[in-house]
Amino acid sequence: MSAAPDETRGAPIGRVVGTTEATPLRFHVGVGAGQSIQLDDVVVTDRMLPDGELVTLSGVVSQVRAVHEGASYGSDVFLIAEGVLPAQTFESAEVLVTRVEPEVYVPPMPGAHAYRATGADRDRALSFDRMDKRLPIGLGRDGEPVFANLEFIDGTRGAHVNISGISGVATKTTYATFLLHSIFGSGVLGAEAVNTKALIFNVKGEDLLFLDRPNQRLAQRHRDSYAKLGLPAEPFGSFGVFAPPRRGDANAGPDVASRSTGVRSFYWTLAEFCAEELLGFVFADVEDERQQYTMIVHHIAAKIKNNFVPIGEDGAVKIDPDGKVLRTYEQFVDEIVELVSDEHLRDEWAGRATTLGTVNAFIRRLMSSKPRLGQLIRGDIALRRDHRIDTSGAQVTVVDLHNLHDRAQRFVVGVTLRQEFERKEQAGTAKPLQFIVLDELNKYAPREGSSPIKEILLDVAERGRSLGVILIGAQQTASEVERRIIGNSAIRVVGRLDAAEASRPEYGFLPEAHRARATIARPGTMFVNQPEIPVPLVVEFPFPAWATRASETVGGGTRAGLNDARTGDDSPGGRTADPFAGL
Repeated sequence: MSAAPDETRGAPIGRVVGTTEATPLRFHVGVGAGQSIQLDDVVVTDRMLPDGELVTLSGVVSQVRAVHEGASYGSDVFLIAEGVLPAQTFESAEVLVTRVEPEVYVPPMPGAHAYRATGADRDRALSFDRMDKRLPIGLGRDGEPVFANLEFIDGTRGAHVNISGISGVATKTTYATFLLHSIFGSGVLGAEAVNTKALIFNVKGEDLLFLDRPNQRLAQRHRDSYAKLGLPAEPFGSFGVFAPPRRGDANAGPDVASRSTGVRSFYWTLAEFCAEELLGFVFADVEDERQQYTMIVHHIAAKIKNNFVPIGEDGAVKIDPDGKVLRTYEQFVDEIVELVSDEHLRDEWAGRATTLGTVNAFIRRLMSSKPRLGQLIRGDIALRRDHRIDTSGAQVTVVDLHNLHDRAQRFVVGVTLRQEFERKEQAGTAKPLQFIVLDELNKYAPREGSSPIKEILLDVAERGRSLGVILIGAQQTASEVERRIIGNSAIRVVGRLDAAEASRPEYGFLPEAHRARATIARPGTMFVNQPEIPVPLVVEFPFPAWATRASETVGGGTRAGLNDARTGDDSPGGRTADPFAGL
């Protein structure tokens, strides 16, 4: 006998089906007359035990089916529609159980009333009532807020967020910035929010250089979504931008086209390059395990550190006291090549066990770095105190890399990550937190091979939790990223996926129906998996309250619009179509 209807829940939407087996983890609901159920609805039903104890089973709708009962052939649909053949339309929903309260794992009884979960029932079904620190992560299909447990992000019980999806369609970076906005603006951090920092690497266009500017396209319906989530519909308040210096500019002005204020250029002096042993990051692309020239890199980096002499205040150096003054990276490279090529000095600089072939491989790769890194490593500019990337001056710091060659991007990312990680190690405390947003993880931490950047990212993934360094990583294909980095991410987020990628085992947390839906998901829709909830939750996040391109700023100029159209890439700054159209 089924439990009596619960009047506090309103009218039931159907009954538990008896022709399909019900289990404690999955059951089906027949939809009642005049009712409807859609994917992602939250459903609750009860089971009365013989001893009088009431067990409540809650779950999320993962599939909905409608059939003609009484039809034998596909063509019978026409006869049924014309009234010639009697049949009844039956609609049912598959429900994946998310919670059993109390934990008595029994199936619901066929015929039991099923209800759409709202209010406290919904909170219990999705374990929101167990979250002491509820972080808004978007709106559910029912228009109500969906939360994540901050304790699985801030390192208390877990850490790190990983976002996957097709470039330009999945809105990975936009969702990452929305998460930061929620973390900083929801009050979930309490007093710690003021000192918590975020470092974002911008690799596509100039999309992220306007996070402090209001989005003039923000409509009232978007503001209403922020209000539902308890978030301010406003841009980031404390914000800083660093960009590489323009090539050929003696004053090293920042290489930015669409923003004229609030941008500082960054570079490293030759003296810093030598003292901090940064030579290894010149070779930061993934190494072939068969190559031996990397042994030379470490040997030479240590040799340089022990022998260089800083000259003046502009960062110029001598490799040894009797050598010539080196003011450019090109001069520096030529000097190193000369030293390791000299047969009388080769053993001293390259190491006694190094073969000539390995030395030549090192020289070729070092020489090829001159046009890529020359603008970043300088000894010809009057020393500035603020020429290094510094996250202390703003809550959110963006490092713009889009104008740099791939090799230069790797150098900047590697050196900056090491700097921030070492800073947190020296601080000796996890609070305040340091968030790092890095797209294209498959480039910096690929599944195969090794590199200095990959080792740092592995350190962040495995030890960052205890140090308060939280990685929000994104990539098109999780299957191409180092497994340990993906595995250490407590929160997994998926946007629009390629069909072949969706079939990979890295997305095993997605039920079959969710994998199929991920291939057609529209921009702004994300599938979020978190430890406390056994089923991924589908959320939609609001249109950005901050400008995502120059033309979205109040009074955005036509020059920026022309730049956007000319780029033609798949980043928000290069698309002509609105990724949030219709939201």
